[in-house]
Amino acid sequence: MVTIRQIAEQCGVSVSTVSKALNDAWDVSGDTAARIRAVAEEMGYTPNAAARALKTRRSYSLGIFYSAGRAQGLTHEFFARILNSFKERSEDLGFDIFFIGGKLGRRTLGLGEHARYRNCDGVLIIVGTDEEAAAASEVAEIGIPTVCIDFGVEKCSCVGSDNIRGMRELTEHVISMGHRRIAYVYGDDSYVTRTRIRSFLDTCREHGLNVPPEFLVSGRYHDTAGAQAATRTLLELRVPPTCILYPDDFSCVGGYNELVRRGLFGKISIAGYDGISICQAFSPKLTTLRQDAETMGAAAAEELSRLISADDRRSPKRILVPGELITGETVRGI
Repeated sequence: MVTIRQIAEQCGVSVSTVSKALNDAWDVSGDTAARIRAVAEEMGYTPNAAARALKTRRSYSLGIFYSAGRAQGLTHEFFARILNSFKERSEDLGFDIFFIGGKLGRRTLGLGEHARYRNCDGVLIIVGTDEEAAAASEVAEIGIPTVCIDFGVEKCSCVGSDNIRGMRELTEHVISMGHRRIAYVYGDDSYVTRTRIRSFLDTCREHGLNVPPEFLVSGRYHDTAGAQAATRTLLELRVPPTCILYPDDFSCVGGYNELVRRGLFGKISIAGYDGISICQAFSPKLTTLRQDAETMGAAAAEELSRLISADDRRSPKRILVPGELITGETVRGI
């Protein structure tokens, strides 16, 4: 293993100068630092994480707490895209990442306790319910820099998809296609769900549309069977909707299956939310709102890095990332 002393001998400088150059100290000239870093890379030098942690009192590691309700764990494409982007940007910024949770072997830990045990410099939190969000807030309470995805907690920064704007754009597209009877099968109760319902109702109201209570049907995220059952409920109304919105693209497949079973696909329009790739490969292509998961993940990593480096960590931000309307072919004009 290459040591700092060997690099110093190769460069003809002191061990202290090499250490400063590799840690971007201000009192080493730019040319000298660049030469030392080039030699270190050529020699295959890898810094000792334990030694660096002792010196800087930082672990250069970020914890991830991910528990997105019934969202199928890491197989859920939207969250997988966020996590992949977060990983790539975190590594660019010099951090290692790992998952934390409520257990360590047979021992049950709080999130804050686990984050401290792992000596995390910061934590990314992705949860699916308000209860999980409340539990996750303990990480920020003990002073660890924390970024949440799609929900807000005091003392935490939040990176969120702009659900108000996204649902407005999707609803206005449906209205522009001539639809006046629009139903919404919404997901599990959460901050995101409530935000989307409010935006949907406000947009309809602004366009002079009435949404009867029976056009709002409770469902679950990422649940095709539940979405199919909700679709049956809507189709059996005396005056059914002409277009049905679903909480995500995967659930929308359940609605599609029910419409096909009844021979109504094409007569009744459907739209999803998320923009997962597989639903864009189908024909006809699904109308949906694609959330920009890649930007969200990268922004979360950058915000954590900012909080870790900030003199004042009590400066959380709320970062909203707009999505993109994909008009698709499943909302037809009437």
